[in-house]
Amino acid sequence: MSAIPLSPSVHAQPQGRLAPLVLGAIGVVFGDIGTSPLYTIKEAFSPHYGLTADLPTVLGILSLVFWSLMLVITVKYVLVVLRADNEGEGGIMALTALAQRTLSPGSKAFYATGVLGVFGAALFFGDGVLTPAISVLSAVEGLQVAAPALERVVVPTTLLVLVALFATQRFGTDRVGKAFGPVIVLWFIALAVIGVHNILRNPAVLEALNPAWAVRFFATHGAHGLFVLGAVVLAVTGGEALAADMGHFGRRAIQIGWTCVALPALVTNYFGQGVLLLADPRAIENPFYLGVPSWALYPMIGLATAATIIASQAVISGGYSAARQAIQLGYLPRMRILHTSRLAIGQVYMPTINTLLMLGTLMTVVGFGSSTALATAYGVSVVGTMLITTVLLAVALRRRPPFPAALFWGLLALFLVVDLAFLGANLVKFMDGAWFPLLLGAALFTLLRTWRRGRQLLHDQLHRDGIQLEGFVQALLLAPPTRVPGTAVFLASQTDLVPKALLHNLKHNKVLHARNVLLTVETCQVPYVPASERLSLHAVADGFHRATLRYGFMETPDIPVALMAAADLGQACFDPMDTTYFTSRESLVARPRHGMPLWRDRLFAFLHRNAAPASDFFRIPGTRQVELGAPVEI
Repeated sequence: MSAIPLSPSVHAQPQGRLAPLVLGAIGVVFGDIGTSPLYTIKEAFSPHYGLTADLPTVLGILSLVFWSLMLVITVKYVLVVLRADNEGEGGIMALTALAQRTLSPGSKAFYATGVLGVFGAALFFGDGVLTPAISVLSAVEGLQVAAPALERVVVPTTLLVLVALFATQRFGTDRVGKAFGPVIVLWFIALAVIGVHNILRNPAVLEALNPAWAVRFFATHGAHGLFVLGAVVLAVTGGEALAADMGHFGRRAIQIGWTCVALPALVTNYFGQGVLLLADPRAIENPFYLGVPSWALYPMIGLATAATIIASQAVISGGYSAARQAIQLGYLPRMRILHTSRLAIGQVYMPTINTLLMLGTLMTVVGFGSSTALATAYGVSVVGTMLITTVLLAVALRRRPPFPAALFWGLLALFLVVDLAFLGANLVKFMDGAWFPLLLGAALFTLLRTWRRGRQLLHDQLHRDGIQLEGFVQALLLAPPTRVPGTAVFLASQTDLVPKALLHNLKHNKVLHARNVLLTVETCQVPYVPASERLSLHAVADGFHRATLRYGFMETPDIPVALMAAADLGQACFDPMDTTYFTSRESLVARPRHGMPLWRDRLFAFLHRNAAPASDFFRIPGTRQVELGAPVEI
C-alpha cells in the first residue's frame, strides 16, 4: 500500500442548514479550547512564575491572553489555516499531504516535509493523552474548592471518569454527539455570564484589551516575563482542532462558531477572573471556581466535568481519525477499524488506539497528580504542533497564498515569532515536566518512522527477490498449468512483480484459476478519490488482469465492494461466492548490519507480526481468504 499523488477529488463541504453545522462545530471543535479557563489564569499566577496580582501585572496577563487568542486562533487558524484545506479536510496529516503535493516526489524537501509532518502527528497523538488528563483533572479539582477535605478523592475520581470515558468509546459517538452542541453552548453561556457578572464589579479591567499592557508587562518583567508565555499558551490549546475537524463542519460554520460564541465567552471569563484577582489576590488558589457564586458551585463543577469529557471525547475521536490517516499514508501498521455509524463514515473506533490512549492518560494523571503540575508539561506538545503547522503552511501555500504575497509572508513571519516565543518559554520548564511530552513525541515519532522505513526495506527486499510479471506470464503460457473455475485475487504491493502468494499457490497446489487478478491498493494524497478513478483494470494475458484500487487517506478500503462495483460496470466478473483472495504474510527475520539498527529491525518485526490481518483491514471475508507466507530477512 503506497501513498501517491492524484488529481484533486471533488469532495463537497458539509451540506445542510448552517445553524446545525455551527451547533455541531461548537460542541466538537471548541471543547478543548473552551475548557482552558479552568487552568490558564491559575497557572499564570502559580508560584512557579513568582508574579504578584497587582493591577499592571493582572492587566498585562489578560492582555497577553486576549492577543494570543486573536493572533493565534482568530488570525492564524480561523483566517489562514482554514484556507489551507486538502480537498475540504484539515489537520496535520492532511496539511502534510497538501504540502508534499507541491514538491517533487523523492526530493530532499519532500522527505523533510514528511518527517516534519510525522513529528507533528506524534505530538498530536501526545495531545490525545495530555488533554483528557488535564481537562478532567482540572474540572474535578473544583471539589476541593467546595470542600477542602475532598482533596484526597480528586485523583481517584478523575481516574474513574476517564476509565468510564474510554470504556464507552466502543459504542460510538453518534448518540453522545447529538448532545455535544447544547452542552458546550450551555458551558459557554455559563462562562460569559460569570465573566460579565465579575467584570461589572470593576469594568476598568477592560483596559487590558489595549496591547500596550502586554508591552508594559514585558518591559517591567524583562526576560522573566517571557517565561510566563509558558502559561499564556494554555489559552490557545485546542487550536489545532479547528483545522482537524474542518471536513466535518466546513470552514464557515467553524468561523461563525468561534467569532460569535466561543471567543466572546472566553474573553469575558478570563477578564472576570482578572477582576477577582484584583479584588482578592488569595483567589490565585483557583480563580475560576472562586469566581462562581457559592449556590452555583456544585452545578458548575458538574457542568465543567461534562464539558471536559466532551473536550476529551473530541480529542480521542481526532486520535482515531489521525491514526487512520497515518495507516493509509503508511506510517502505522494496519489496525482493526470499527465503524460506529451507518451514516457517518468518519465515526470510527479503533480498539488498539483507544487502549493505548487510556493507559497513557491514566498514568499521566497518577504521575503528575494535579492540573498545575500537568500544565507545566502540556504546553510543549501544543506549541510544537503549532510551530510545525506554520512551517507546513508556508510550504503548502507558497505558490497560491490566500492573501497578497506581502501580507501572507508578513503574517507567517509573525506566526513564526509567536510560536518560537511560546516554544522557548515552555522549553525552560524542561526539568519541571516539559520533558514528558517531548519524550512521548519522540517515542511515537520513532515508531512512525520505523514502520515507514521498515516497509520501504521490506519492499526493496521483495523487489530484489521478485520475479518480473511479464516474463512469468509468458512462461506460463508456454507450459500452462491446470486451470480451475473461479476468480483468484492476489494482493500485490508492487505492480511489476509476481505476488508471493501466486508463486506459493502455484508451487504447492499446482493449479491456476480461470481468472487471476493481481491487485494493488494505493493511498493517494487527497482525502477522497472519486468513484470514476477508484479502479483501473488492464489485461496482461489470457486469464490475467492487473488491477489498482485507489483510496484517499480519509477512506477505509473495502476491496470486495470496490470489485463488485467494477463488475456492475461490466469491467470484470467478481462474483462474491466465486472469488478467492490470496494474501501473503511475510515472517520477518532481523539481521545485524543490514537496513536499520537491529533494535529498530526488531521493533518493525514486532509491529509487523501484530498488524491486523489483511482480511480485517481490507474487509475481506475470512471464508474467502487464503493466506500464504515465507520468511524474509531485513
